[in-house]
Amino acid sequence: MTDINSLIHDGTIWLLVAFSIVTWALVVIKIVQTQRASKQDKRFVEAFWKAKNLSDAVTKSESGQGPAARVANAGFKTLIEADEKTHHDLQNSWSRQDLLERHLRKQILTERRQLEKGSALLASIGNNAPFIGLFGTVFGIIHALQAIAHSGNASMDVVAGPIGEALIATGIGIAVAVPAVLAYNYFVRKVKAIGADLDDFATDFVSLNQKAGFQLPTAKTKNTAETTILNDASTKEVKEKGVFA
Repeated sequence: MTDINSLIHDGTIWLLVAFSIVTWALVVIKIVQTQRASKQDKRFVEAFWKAKNLSDAVTKSESGQGPAARVANAGFKTLIEADEKTHHDLQNSWSRQDLLERHLRKQILTERRQLEKGSALLASIGNNAPFIGLFGTVFGIIHALQAIAHSGNASMDVVAGPIGEALIATGIGIAVAVPAVLAYNYFVRKVKAIGADLDDFATDFVSLNQKAGFQLPTAKTKNTAETTILNDASTKEVKEKGVFA
């Protein structure tokens, strides 16, 4: 029984060490991810609002990187594919504005989910590490008391050493939990800040396209070109008929 208690105590410590490694690995990964997303968004938003027109904005969105660029791409793609004149299914039964807002919200939620990956694991480690440490301490104390009982000596010198070793698991559990909780709270605030910036950008994006009637210049140019080609063909055909008549 003594060996089992000792194994449980030692296994708990190694488990907490593994949790600590996972925690710091996630911290490094999430810092790189959130910092890169923030820099990419700042760079793209500045370039986006410096665009000369919507056609230039579409080009910048296609070449941009980061959550904001992907949100803008989703918006422009929605406007390109939208057609209020034909309602083939429920997907296309929305108005252009409603369809745009819906796809922007969907893309923002997707970006937030990507940024939130790993946060649940940090929260779980932060909440459970102290209890895992206490679990190991309990079995460590049982092992220490059994060893003291077999030795038949209950002096302070004999008791202090084994009990102190048993409490190491609790200390390691707290040492693992504190960074995990702090990191979780930091990344939650960071993701909320990035999400708020995306919401603001999406609102301005809708307002910008509302001024243009939710019609992209590229689509208008294409339609105008097609109309011109058809008119030229018709004119040519009329002239040919007139010549041969």
